[in-house]
Amino acid sequence: MPVTIKPKQSLGQSFLIDENIARNIVREMHLKPSDVVMEIGPGQGALTKFLIGKAKHLIAFEIDKRVVGELQEKYHSESVSIIHEDFLNVSLTKWKQEFKSKLRVVGNIPYHLTSPILFKMFEDRKAVIDLTIMIQKEVAKRITAEPNTKDYGILSVFSQHYGIPTYLFDVSSNCFYPKPKVTSAVIHIQIFDKLPYSINDELFKLVVKTAFGKRRKILRNSLRYLPYDENSVQRIFKDVNFDFATRPEQLSVEQFVFLTKQIEKVIE
Repeated sequence: MPVTIKPKQSLGQSFLIDENIARNIVREMHLKPSDVVMEIGPGQGALTKFLIGKAKHLIAFEIDKRVVGELQEKYHSESVSIIHEDFLNVSLTKWKQEFKSKLRVVGNIPYHLTSPILFKMFEDRKAVIDLTIMIQKEVAKRITAEPNTKDYGILSVFSQHYGIPTYLFDVSSNCFYPKPKVTSAVIHIQIFDKLPYSINDELFKLVVKTAFGKRRKILRNSLRYLPYDENSVQRIFKDVNFDFATRPEQLSVEQFVFLTKQIEKVIE
C-alpha cells in the first residue's frame, strides 16, 4: 500500500503497508454482521479497507488531521464514521450506548501508547467485547507471559485479570513505513463480561503496582511502600496469612486476588 504522507515521529506513526498482514488481522477478528467495530488510528486506511462491509458499523478515530479528509473521502458512508479525535479522549460507554452494542476494538497501536490504551480498555471494559491490536513484540510477550518468567509483570497481571490475552502472530518491520527498529506482534484480548473474582478493584491495582514497583524485592520489602501508616503495614505482615518472602513475578493472578482480599480485611 503506497504511503502518500510523511509519517509523524511525534505521533509514533509507522504505517502498515503489507495488505496480507491487514487481511490476517481482520480474519483473526472473526467479525459478525451485527458487530460494532472501533478502529484506533487508521492512518491511511490499511486495516480500514478490509474492515468495511464486515460489520454493522465501523467507527475510526484518527488524531492526525492530515489524513482525516482523505479517509472520509474514501470510506465515509452510513455504516462508516471517520472521526478526528484522540482515542484516549473517547468515551467508549457513550458509543456503546449510541449503538446499543458492546464494541470490538482493533488497531495498529503507536508503541508509546500501548499501556495507556490498554488501561483505558480495562477501565471501560463494560463497553468492550475484545481488542485485536498490533504492538511491539516485547510488550506482547509481557502481556501474555506466565508467572515465574522474566516477561511476567504488571501488564501480564492486569491483562489476565481483565481478560484472556492470546498471542496471535509476529509482524516483520518490513511490513511498515518507516521500518521500526523492532519486531511487532498481533495479540487478541477477550475482555471478561464479568470478572472471575469479586474484588476491590482499586485496591487490587494498588497492590499489584506496589508489588512490582520494587520488582527485585520480595513482597515484604516492596509492600512496605503501600500508602498506609506504619502500623497498618505491620498489621498486614502480621495478620495476613501469606508468604511475604515470595517475589511478585512468582504470583499468579489468583494469588494477587487472594492477597488483595486479605489486605482489605486488615485495613478496613
